[in-house]
Amino acid sequence: MKRLLTVTVVVAAMTACNNSGSEKPADADTTTTKIESSVNKLTDQQKADGWQLLFDGESTKGWHKYGGNPVGSAWKIADGNLYLDTTVKENWQIKDGGDIVSDEEFENFHLKLEWKIAKDGNSGIMFYVHEDTAKYKWPWETAPEMQVLDNNGHPDSKIIKHRAGDLYDLISSSKETVKPAEEWNQVEIKCVDAKLELWLNGENVVSTSLWDDAWKKLVAGSKFAKMPDFGTYKKGKIALQDHGNTVWYRNVMIKRM
Repeated sequence: MKRLLTVTVVVAAMTACNNSGSEKPADADTTTTKIESSVNKLTDQQKADGWQLLFDGESTKGWHKYGGNPVGSAWKIADGNLYLDTTVKENWQIKDGGDIVSDEEFENFHLKLEWKIAKDGNSGIMFYVHEDTAKYKWPWETAPEMQVLDNNGHPDSKIIKHRAGDLYDLISSSKETVKPAEEWNQVEIKCVDAKLELWLNGENVVSTSLWDDAWKKLVAGSKFAKMPDFGTYKKGKIALQDHGNTVWYRNVMIKRM
């Protein structure tokens, strides 16, 4: 979907510097122009570089519910956004929701996307999901997760390694760059030859190595210690989590490295 954004451009002529080095604006001519911004679209350069969309902005093509069924009806599309509708519940769970995973698996990859979360909300982006429901009921039994959270309202924000941008329950973000609830955040998850980087709003917030002795020790000290296959798979699917709160995703794209 394409949106038109109105941007005000101010063209100002500046006077010469005085002895103190200060500057003052002269007369300014203000004009308004329209700039076209693309959502869920790849540029020609991105296509040439090998990027592919995982969400086309119009359908859930390329995704399914964890376990193999079609994406549940609680995952909806509006204004080019994929979002979880939490208005209808059965007991405590979202009716016809559930975690969704990509149809394709990825090994060395660079993932980009944008998310925003409802007030007090929680979700997550998982990678290297091994989908075998005979052994694993949930994707997080195998897959590391970058946390999606309203740091100002959700109780998990009080738990170290559970805040937005953290490698969930494993490594805290080196700095806090998340935006408030219902504002868009830009994410990059890059894993090449066991080197993992998490980026949030243009800042590298987590860097680590996977699958070595240090990684195994890290997992052994986490809530995943009793899940013997957690974080061991070197190829897997991307997952978006249903944690019972409204969350939006867009501009989901990936590049095989």
